[in-house]
Amino acid sequence: MPRPIVVVGAGQAAASFISRHVALGNQQPVLLIGEESHPPYQRPPLSKKYLLGELDRERLFIRPLQWYAEQNISTRFDTRIGEIKPQKNQLVTDKGESIDYDKLLLCTGSSARGLPAEIGGELDGVYRLRSITDIDRMSPKFQAGRKLVIVGGGYIGLEAAAVGRLLGLEVTVLEMAERILQRVAAEETSSYFRRLHSGHGVDLRESVRMTKLVEANGKVCGAELESGEILDADLVLIGIGGYPNTELAQAAGLDCDNGIAVSDTCQTSNADIYAAGDCTSFVRHGQRIRLESVQNASGQGDLVARVLAGEDVSYTAIPWFWSDQYDCKLQIVGLNHGHNHTVVRPGANETSLSIWYYLDGQLLAIDAMNEPKSYAFGRKIIEAGKNPRPAEIADPATDLKAIAKG
Repeated sequence: MPRPIVVVGAGQAAASFISRHVALGNQQPVLLIGEESHPPYQRPPLSKKYLLGELDRERLFIRPLQWYAEQNISTRFDTRIGEIKPQKNQLVTDKGESIDYDKLLLCTGSSARGLPAEIGGELDGVYRLRSITDIDRMSPKFQAGRKLVIVGGGYIGLEAAAVGRLLGLEVTVLEMAERILQRVAAEETSSYFRRLHSGHGVDLRESVRMTKLVEANGKVCGAELESGEILDADLVLIGIGGYPNTELAQAAGLDCDNGIAVSDTCQTSNADIYAAGDCTSFVRHGQRIRLESVQNASGQGDLVARVLAGEDVSYTAIPWFWSDQYDCKLQIVGLNHGHNHTVVRPGANETSLSIWYYLDGQLLAIDAMNEPKSYAFGRKIIEAGKNPRPAEIADPATDLKAIAKG
């Protein structure tokens, strides 16, 4: 039997790789290995419809479990890889079993950051949001009237805050930076979501440092701030970002730099090992970056399948993201890194607008809040490499469709 392509990590990138591998008719056997007991599933709905109870678990699955068997894809879930032996093209599970591979694809993803145990990070009632298991543990506690404290004012924290308010919880968001979304968005976008959440009754605390969580009988009961104020809490959600799961790669001697370093074909420093998704870092416009997004994981997974099928392709996709909060859909295209100018374009009504990011007159990215047309045409403009003048974008009479087609 030929050695298989082994995929470690059963997430979005792995699902995308397998789908393209099957679509291309590649007959080389594939073995998918995942630590969780589930087949690959969508993660964005976890903090939205799944937490709200509006989506059944099976509907999270990217493909139903039986599909893999029907496509002759071997699967092993509840399996943890303990070591990669690159010199032997071999994996070793944490139970000591050896698995040979022809090519290896690492889709190990990222993990949610927690708080240190010494300040209460491991108390009962303290949660992180990364997996089905996390939500299943947390969702029964999301009951009307309970007090939810969220540490971190990024997109994950704000999405959870929206769900909490929709379910009737009292929600407080603590953000250490001067404003929510400071690391990822302009002041105008932060202001939009500050108004949105405040309007729904969320207590937003910016420029606030939490010193520790307060315990009662082994359970969290509050959060102490640097000022000495103690906020009551029935449950606490930690939303302070994530880090790439690179332990296996590092131990195997692969190059890592804020993720597993990959080329524009997603090849690592070992010719037989590839990586895709949240665990990777890659060079874009001369800078090494790491992206945690469905688009990036899907695109890289798809690309690896094409590369291993013999296609001459490289990864050049334009990043895009989205977030759903209450009745607002935020759509983002491009990366705003290094921008030094923003333009606010009015939307169709008082709840919609778009923020256009520029660097020295060069369009980089767009945040569109309830503005699907601005997002759609803006995405075409960025993908085509066009560069409308800021004054044009600021004028609501400017026809974005004409710019995109012109």
